[in-house]
Amino acid sequence: MNETVAPILSALSAVRMPALPEEYDIHAAVARALSDAGLEYEHEYRLGPRRRIDFRVGRVGIEVKKGRPATSQLTEQLRRYLESDDLDAVIVVTQRVTSLPRTLGGKPVYLVSLNRLWGVALP
Repeated sequence: MNETVAPILSALSAVRMPALPEEYDIHAAVARALSDAGLEYEHEYRLGPRRRIDFRVGRVGIEVKKGRPATSQLTEQLRRYLESDDLDAVIVVTQRVTSLPRTLGGKPVYLVSLNRLWGVALP
């Protein structure tokens, strides 16, 4: 794992959300976790035309998805994001586990599933 990604994943592992948050609530929790960890970030970072990632921490993008996103659509979205020279990796924060490739365009993709952080099984 990249030494740049490890502190971000550590910060995100502290996020705890109620079972039915709005996407705005998840954004706020991610921002709070990054700030609490002393990580500087940019919110709604523009990578290019029609490409705006939710957060950028250095050269790592963070995309937040409520629920369980459609894998094919999310994969295509991440592929477009990772085409940018501004990103070396992307972390996807979702409510539910979703299947994603480990790399896209030769750049790593990481997943943080909030329901795994709850410590209980949910339907």
